[in-house]
Amino acid sequence: MEAKIMENVNAWLNGNFDQDTKNEIKRLEAENPNELADAFYRNLEFGTGGLRGIMGVGTNRMNKYTVGMSTQGYANYLKQTYPGGEIRVAIAHDPRNNSRTFAEITANVMAANGIKVFLFDSLRPTPELSFTIRKLGCQGGVVCTASHNPKEYNGYKAYWNDGGQLVPPHDKNVIREVDKIASVDDVKWSGGEANITIIGKDIDDAYIKMVKGLSVYPEVIAKQHDLKIVYTPIHGSGIMLVPQVLQTFGFTNVTIVEEQAKPDGNFPTVVYPNPEEAETMSIGLKKAQSIDADILLGTDPDADRVGIGIKDNQGNWVLMNGNQTAVLAFNYLLEARHTKGVAKPNDMVIKTIVTTDMIDRIAAHFNVACYNVLTGFKWIAELIKEKEGTEHYVIGGEESYGLMIGDQLRDKDAVSAVALLCEMAAYEKEKGRSLFDKLLELYTQFGYYQEHLISITKKGMNGQQEIADMMEGYRKNPPASLHDIPVVQLLDYQLKKGRNLQTGEEWDIKLPTSNVLQFILADGSKISARPSGTEPKIKFYFSVHTQLRDANSFPEAQAAAKSKIDGIIQGLSL
Repeated sequence: MEAKIMENVNAWLNGNFDQDTKNEIKRLEAENPNELADAFYRNLEFGTGGLRGIMGVGTNRMNKYTVGMSTQGYANYLKQTYPGGEIRVAIAHDPRNNSRTFAEITANVMAANGIKVFLFDSLRPTPELSFTIRKLGCQGGVVCTASHNPKEYNGYKAYWNDGGQLVPPHDKNVIREVDKIASVDDVKWSGGEANITIIGKDIDDAYIKMVKGLSVYPEVIAKQHDLKIVYTPIHGSGIMLVPQVLQTFGFTNVTIVEEQAKPDGNFPTVVYPNPEEAETMSIGLKKAQSIDADILLGTDPDADRVGIGIKDNQGNWVLMNGNQTAVLAFNYLLEARHTKGVAKPNDMVIKTIVTTDMIDRIAAHFNVACYNVLTGFKWIAELIKEKEGTEHYVIGGEESYGLMIGDQLRDKDAVSAVALLCEMAAYEKEKGRSLFDKLLELYTQFGYYQEHLISITKKGMNGQQEIADMMEGYRKNPPASLHDIPVVQLLDYQLKKGRNLQTGEEWDIKLPTSNVLQFILADGSKISARPSGTEPKIKFYFSVHTQLRDANSFPEAQAAAKSKIDGIIQGLSL
């Protein structure tokens, strides 16, 4: 085993770590040295979004020591940034195994550093944490969650005073302070318990009231209150708020998927607790079919992502992808606000660079500014802050099943999204049509856009390097054509440069630096390559579009678009 790995292992065996931890290290040393090497070959990176990793002993794992050391670094930065005054942080967690423990450790370390802590009494959706930071005037916050990752994972997301996740310069500054914590002996583990306040129902009530205020057509819900809704929290924290929010909106016919209603960090009915996965939504889909529901909705463990199922024009149930859900949601809010006369001349919407460009066309139709930002809701939050006082934010979203409606919080929010998507279904039902009918109408009006996502994981110690090599190859030698369509532009968000591959012309990209590449084809197709910042994973996003003559032409257009995407994928040798 490498000397550096053994040095890390011995530091834990001889340091101030509990005996159970040391026993587990010795067990791995005897029974699974490869796993031991993976657990200690590096420090679990505190990235720009925080921590995320497999739970277990070791420097490269999520455990009480890596959480405590990260919290000490974050606390140090808060104290540097706000010297002299009271510092407040809010802390929440999802239902994952160890999430409550990690949240309490975070609270204890913050409190021991003299910081006033507001800790939720039990699991809560991530968006409520964002709302709470703003509501209680906090300078920061933490939610312990690994979002939609498998059960072996946990994570730690750090927030700033606007309720958004860390952005420059705070992200890099916190990372710098976390990196300075060289030992568990540098951590203040206890002694400030009097600084911790337990919070719960009062914040829930304020949050639910805020979400109710987002409703555009409560009178339509009153008429369609018995809309048949099926909801699954997928063993997550959505169960804490979604049913109450739907009741507050006025919906009276909500069926909870009982098999997935109980919070459980083992996620016993699914492989991946992710509403993007058809298998994960399959139990809810069966329930929706059996009662002939109008809409199916599922939220991930920390209730910041939402997936929906609807019936197509043949009566068959289909799951919408994140782009389709975003198209329906953006259009509903812009159309409903316009029709009702509450739209403002300075309304704006925000999406990410890998989300369907169909939204740009819809926004232009309603004469609403549409801004494109880097992937991640922290960038949506940052732009809202920048535009505050001059433009009015309506909705933001990304293709990975995330929506953020209204500006009272600054992270993606599946709880409010569920309520507004149900209101949207009621709005269309009142007009005598389904959400699928509406989607086809939008495709006919604005063009048919089809997107596809491929996610590639490179496991082990060499995984990150393999992905880095892949990106460098595309950066230096972009493909000349894909599926016999010329590649005309390369957009490099790391170098912040765009380049016309045919003329050599270059221009600046006015967004923060990010390791993302986009290939723009001659027919307008777009391919994006984006490595994960927290895992050895790279995602490829594909988007093609064409005109749709009428609703009856949809199957033909869909097949043609799929064929084109398949050809592009083949051209990239993925």
